[in-house]
Amino acid sequence: MASGFFAILDDIAFLMDDVALATKVATKKTAGILGDDLAVNAEKATGFLSERELPVLWAITKGSLVNKLIIVPIALLLSVFLPAAIKYILLLGGLYLAYEGVEKIIEYFFHHPKKEHTVIKETPQGSAEVNLENEKDKIKSAVTTDFILSIEIVIIALGSAAEQSITIQIVTVSAVALLATVGVYGIVALIVRSDDAGYKLIKKSGDKGILSKLGHMLVKALPVMIKVLGAVGTVALLLVSGGIFVHNIEYFHHLFPALPATIKELGFGLVMGLIVFLLTTGFKKIFFKNKQTSGPQTSH
Repeated sequence: MASGFFAILDDIAFLMDDVALATKVATKKTAGILGDDLAVNAEKATGFLSERELPVLWAITKGSLVNKLIIVPIALLLSVFLPAAIKYILLLGGLYLAYEGVEKIIEYFFHHPKKEHTVIKETPQGSAEVNLENEKDKIKSAVTTDFILSIEIVIIALGSAAEQSITIQIVTVSAVALLATVGVYGIVALIVRSDDAGYKLIKKSGDKGILSKLGHMLVKALPVMIKVLGAVGTVALLLVSGGIFVHNIEYFHHLFPALPATIKELGFGLVMGLIVFLLTTGFKKIFFKNKQTSGPQTSH
């Protein structure tokens, strides 16, 4: 009986070694998209009252965990029973990411600047309701984008462990999914709260000395970081979507072979995003026009 027990321990040890190796490989392969995920979500998790930042971020994190709980089992089942479907799911997700990236660019250059989401603490009830509605919209948008990026992360992790046993695949993909959520949103939390840390340093030091200077630097750095992350996040959306098209559509993969991969992926992301944006805008205008013409008519 003792020998059997130690044999089980040996099997577990070998399994954990295989899982650790597979997880390390998968994490390396998903590192790029995790960086994109960070840039996108850091921009989406900002613009709230100071006391609302962590609750909003926690709501997005919970949404991300739910996304992983949905995606991981479905991806594993599809990889076994219907692997061809994974490509089409990725392409649909790529279209959404490309659309969102192009929409941000068009909004920046051609529309009015975004209204600031931060408001003073004492607001009329109507303003508080509007602010709460804005929170819900941003959380929904962040969770939707996280869903698409999570699909890409899970698929890449699954592909890196494709030749392993199903047990190792399950544990590896689950570990990468959990690391992606905890790591990304943990760093986002540090970013969005850096100004609070700066204020505390200023207060603690009596606004004197090196701690005060560090505090002022953190306070001043946050708006810059948000702007930079906003720009990087937009580019990341286009790069991720372009990469999906290039790696999953054979014609695109062999098109423009002389172009560097990054330029090629960015270009395809822009073009596909613009096409989806124009189609979506046209559909909305037609639908809105039809809705107006078919509205309630008064009888005479």
